[in-house]
Amino acid sequence: MTAGKLEVSQQAVTDPEQLRAEWEDLESRSAPTVFLSWQWLGHWLDVYKPDATVLRVTEDGRLIGLGMVVGSDERRHGLLRSRCLRLHQTGRKVLDQIWIEYNRFLAEHGRDRDVSAACLTFLERQYDAWDEFVVGAIDADEAEFYARTMGLHKHIRWQAPCYGVDLDQLRRSGKHYLDSLSRNTRYQINRAHRLYEERGPVELVRPDNVDEALAVFDSIGPRHLERWGSGPDQSGFANPDFVRFHRSLIRSQWAEGGVDLVSVRAGDDVIASFYNLLHNQVVYFYLGGMMLETDNKLKPGLLGHSLCIEDYRQHGFHYYDFMGGDERYKSNLGQCHRQLVQVALQRPRFKLKLENALRDAKHHWLGEPGADYGR
Repeated sequence: MTAGKLEVSQQAVTDPEQLRAEWEDLESRSAPTVFLSWQWLGHWLDVYKPDATVLRVTEDGRLIGLGMVVGSDERRHGLLRSRCLRLHQTGRKVLDQIWIEYNRFLAEHGRDRDVSAACLTFLERQYDAWDEFVVGAIDADEAEFYARTMGLHKHIRWQAPCYGVDLDQLRRSGKHYLDSLSRNTRYQINRAHRLYEERGPVELVRPDNVDEALAVFDSIGPRHLERWGSGPDQSGFANPDFVRFHRSLIRSQWAEGGVDLVSVRAGDDVIASFYNLLHNQVVYFYLGGMMLETDNKLKPGLLGHSLCIEDYRQHGFHYYDFMGGDERYKSNLGQCHRQLVQVALQRPRFKLKLENALRDAKHHWLGEPGADYGR
C-alpha cells in the first residue's frame, strides 16, 4: 500500500471539545504515554489555558498526527532575548514545572517519524519569527532525529536516564519482584521491612474517595519540600500553579483510574506516600514523600517502592516507570530503558552562536563535562 501525501495545517485552539474528540480518536490508533494522552494534555489546556496552536497532519483527508506548539520569549543572561517555540509547554517556568516527559507529536501506529518529519518541516518553513524550537523531555534518539530533520544545531539543556521495571517480564519469569534485585538491594529492603514491622504491620493503604486522595497528596507536600527544598526548580509544592494543576488532575482522574495515591503504613506511622499516574496499564511514578529517619537501616523509599511494584505486578500492570532521573534508588530498583533530554533546536542566529561559544569556553575553563553537548 502506497502512503498518500501528508498535509499539515495549523489552527488556534478555539473548540476544545472538537480537539478532544480528534485527540482521543487518534489516541485509540496509537500507543501514547500518559503525557501525550488527553488525560494529561487536555487537563493542561483546561487548567493553564495556553495560547497554543494545533498542528494537524492528514493523509488523504484522514488525521494521523497532532501536536500543540506555544510561542514565548525567553531572556537569558540579562541581555539575550530568544523567541522560542515549545511543544506541549508554555515557556513559563511556574507552569512548565509539571515537567512533561516522553514528549513528541502524537501519531498513528507506525507513523511516528512521518508525522514528526511533516510537522518539523512545516515549522521550519512556515514560522519565520522564532529562534529556537524547544522540546523536552524527549527520547534522546528522537531529539537527534528532530535535529537532523530540521538541519539545526541541537543544544542539550538537560539530560537524564530513565529506569523502570518490566512487570510483564516478571510475570513471565514467575519471579516476585524482590527476587529480581541484587543481593545487596534485596537485603536492605528485607532488613527495613523487619525493622518497620516492630512498629506494627507493614501494609499499603489507598484512599476510599477523592477527598482522601487529595489529603494524601497534600500530606506529601511537607516531606517533599523538606527533601527537595522550596527554591526555584526545587519542590513543586512551593509553586501554587503546580499544586493547582495536580489537585485538579486528581479531582478529575482519581475516580477514572488515571491517578493512584498509595501510602505505606508501619503500625500507626505513614512511612511513605506515592503519587502515580496510570495510563494503559503503565504506572508512572511522579513523586513521593518519605519519612525522614535517623537510622539509615530504615529505607522507607526502597521498601515503599518495592511493595508498590509487587502490588502492581499482581494486579496485571505492564510496567512501573521511574521516569527521568539519575537518583541511586532508581538504578537499584529498576533497569535503564532510555535516555531523556530537553533540547533547543537553534536557528543559525549570531546571538545563539556567540552564547554557545561562551558556554563551551566556560565548560572548558572549569573542566566540566558537556562542552561538546549537541555536537
